Amino acid sequence: MKFCRFMPVDPSVSTSTAPLYGVIESEEIHEISGAPWSQWSRASRSWPRAKTRLLAPVEPSKIVCVGRNYAAHVAELGNVIPKEPLLFLKAPSSIIGPDEPIVLPPYSQRVEHEGELAVVVGRRCAHLSDTDDALSFLLGYTCLNDVTARDLQKSDVQFARAKGFDTFCPVGPHIETQLDPSDVLVETLVNGVRRQSGSTSLMIYPVAFLVRFISRMMTLLPGDVIATGTPAGVGPLTAGDVVEVSVAGVGTLRNPVLASRA
Repeated sequence: MKFCRFMPVDPSVSTSTAPLYGVIESEEIHEISGAPWSQWSRASRSWPRAKTRLLAPVEPSKIVCVGRNYAAHVAELGNVIPKEPLLFLKAPSSIIGPDEPIVLPPYSQRVEHEGELAVVVGRRCAHLSDTDDALSFLLGYTCLNDVTARDLQKSDVQFARAKGFDTFCPVGPHIETQLDPSDVLVETLVNGVRRQSGSTSLMIYPVAFLVRFISRMMTLLPGDVIATGTPAGVGPLTAGDVVEVSVAGVGTLRNPVLASRA
């Protein structure tokens, strides 16, 4: 099942001004009442996909990110493999959806893409044990671009500013519920040129381990997002670029890059 968040764009079809949740089926989106991670039901209305605009499919209380989770990426940045998952947070206000622009801030001279598999929490989980079925707490999977001001990350040491700018967390295009996250290809293309390509089988810490580990630090709430780390090949973004993050079995998240508004 593919859950999405969307807006109708044809006034003759709907006068709704609030985002809606729906299920994508072929070339139609069927509206649902409630968020996908809540008690939802199918509504009576549906729209042709061509007459809708997809939004970021999540509105999380938090975005928990995992750094240095692919050995080749660790090596390319000259870091060491962490002895346990390296966690940091991105601001929920950094989220944008498909085709929305990534805006380069005037405070950084080196902004880079980081394509990732992201997981969406489906039900509250805390203090999971090693025997708990961690994947059963997930609603599904989506694409995420952990956009990073690399120069600020290096100068600040901690990641809050470098990762937290507005527009620095593209997510989408939808949430796919039917996926085995153990071996799927994650790729990033910039202007049609492949820069990143790596399987989730190369993760140092796999998805189920990450969910259990994070749940012991903080309670994960329905709709929260975990970004599971990026493969090797991160690189710079410049104004005019178009960056695409693809996860096999999920889809492709596309975003243009714009110069600073300042």
